[in-house]
Formats: sequence, structure tokens, C-alpha cells
Amino acid sequence: MKKMILLGLASMAFGLVAAQTQEPTVQPAEPASNAKIEFVEKSHNFGNVIEGEIAKYEFKFTNTGTEPLVLQNVHASCGCTTPKWPREAIAPGESGVIIAEYNSNGRPGTFNKQITVTSNGGEQVLSITGVVVKEASKPKSPVIIKG
Repeated sequence: MKKMILLGLASMAFGLVAAQTQEPTVQPAEPASNAKIEFVEKSHNFGNVIEGEIAKYEFKFTNTGTEPLVLQNVHASCGCTTPKWPREAIAPGESGVIIAEYNSNGRPGTFNKQITVTSNGGEQVLSITGVVVKEASKPKSPVIIKG
């Protein structure tokens, strides 16, 4: 009787070990898109931007893949930067632009912002940098001219 119980426990233990070591069933992956986004430039330095101005830059890109490119989402790292992008599919070989607008109002000093582009051709990160400066005041003339 003890041998039967031990034999039963041993077979249960072996069954558990065998179940844990079996290879999981792998489902075939969805075919990857053949769209590909390539930018002319991925970063832009505005240099000095006068406080209060909206600094704009167009990031030009081309679909170098063999399928239509769809920009699913384009978002900036903060609310001071607004991206604008095409909502329609970009055919293979065609180009488009993503406009980055930086609002410098009330933001003196250096800035470095990222724009993340998510598409069926992959994810890319663009960046804009610069320095927000106060507008130079006009010099006051010490000479008074009376006429």
C-alpha cells in the first residue's frame, strides 16, 4: 500500500515537472509593416528666440518603405510644444512634414524639447532646442534735440 502511494506521488510529481518544462505554443507573429519613415533631420536648434514668439520648424520626412505610412500619434514632451502632422497615409516614396511649434511666452532660458513620432514604420524622437531671451530694449538717447 505504501509503495502504491509513493508510486502515485512520484508519478504526480513527474507529471508536474514535465508540464512545466514543455515548450509553450508559439503563435505566428503578425507580419511587420513595410512602411519606413526617414527624416532629413531629427533635431533643430533655433538659437536665440525672443520671449513671446512662437518658434516653428518643419521636420521633413519620406516614406522609404513599400507600404503606405500612417502616423498614429505625434506628441511633445510638454504643453509648450505643439506638433502638427499629416493625418492621411503617406504613399511609398512620398514625403510629408511635421511642424513643431514652441511657445516661448514666459519661458526665458534654455529649452530642449522632444517630439515622439509613432507610426506603422516605427517610432522616432525629434528634438528642438534654443534659448529664450528678452527682447533687447532700444537705447535711450541722452541727447535732447529742440527745434
